[in-house]
Amino acid sequence: MADEPTGLWLIGARGSVATTAISGLLALRAGLAPPTGCVTERPDLAGAPLPGWDDLVVGGHDVVDTALVKRAEQLADSGVVPHRLLGPIAAGLRAADEEIREGYHPVTHRGSQADAARRLGADIADFRERHGLARVVVVNVSSTEPPVPATPEHDDLALLEEALADPARAVLPPSSVAAYAALLAGCPFVDFTPSTGIALAALDQLARRERLPYAGRDGKTGETLLRTVLAPMFTARALRVRSWAGTNLLGGGDGATLEDPAHADSKIVSKARGLAALLGDDVTAPLHIDNVPDLGEQKTAWDHVSFEGFLGARMSLQLTWTGLDSSLAAPLVLDLARLVAAAHAAGEVGALGALAFFFKDPLGSDEHRFAEQTRELYRWAGELG
Repeated sequence: MADEPTGLWLIGARGSVATTAISGLLALRAGLAPPTGCVTERPDLAGAPLPGWDDLVVGGHDVVDTALVKRAEQLADSGVVPHRLLGPIAAGLRAADEEIREGYHPVTHRGSQADAARRLGADIADFRERHGLARVVVVNVSSTEPPVPATPEHDDLALLEEALADPARAVLPPSSVAAYAALLAGCPFVDFTPSTGIALAALDQLARRERLPYAGRDGKTGETLLRTVLAPMFTARALRVRSWAGTNLLGGGDGATLEDPAHADSKIVSKARGLAALLGDDVTAPLHIDNVPDLGEQKTAWDHVSFEGFLGARMSLQLTWTGLDSSLAAPLVLDLARLVAAAHAAGEVGALGALAFFFKDPLGSDEHRFAEQTRELYRWAGELG
């Protein structure tokens, strides 16, 4: 219900996106910034029973110990957080820092993954109880992981739980351990990354057993957002797209992570799937991701679209998108926390396909056309009350 105290538990709580989201939340509460980029503040969603900014309490897990105040200062130097906000939000950042616990790291963890999940879940349950929260929404904004090979345990909850209890096995990647822990703690889960996370049949079974909603995956903030708007235009006008090539240049933590081809594969697959759904598998769609440390938090995406018109006339469209990814992602994280909290309060269970609007690779929906996703979001939110 609206106005109930609600937890926002961030996996990767000291990363760029999380720090920007926390900083923005503090600024919104204090009236120091307008809710630019926050979809839940649009008039179309005014009737949805969402928790307010003052109702959100922040905590999280991370494997790094950089203080949030320090991260916010770094983001201010990159143009993400205004310098004028650092003083007014410093106390709030320090308070949020006190609610961040050590995350799961497979290299340093001793014991079974079931033990790790119990510890993570206990952290969230303690947070919920200490603050008297009606519910906690867990949002994964940690670094992108490489794809993981499928195993029988990923498709069957009983097999998965048996494997998780074996200290000699690591059957789940960290993002999925976090999802498993959240569900066991009775919390809805949002995967804002292209990592495996909750996108396993066994975890869907667990979510349904525990009567919990979830959403994901891979937040749609820049190049893919443009593609889901523009690709339907070509289809509607009966223009044949021959190829759609893209190049992403980025720095910061994402750039460093995605420099590893194994990690980049998750992002490339996620971005390509939507374009294939919109235009068909026969469209050539090469995509490159390059780390350019000098760019810092900035990301530049360049696309070249080759298309064919009447009588085979060859034409092209080129576009460039330059943005601060954390600034684009952070308000969506806050939106998703509010919307998924409302879905949980309304008793919804399983993948929230109506939230496809927010994701490159939406769970629970095959719809990738942005206009249709927008209409579905508004329809769904209007029925929550």
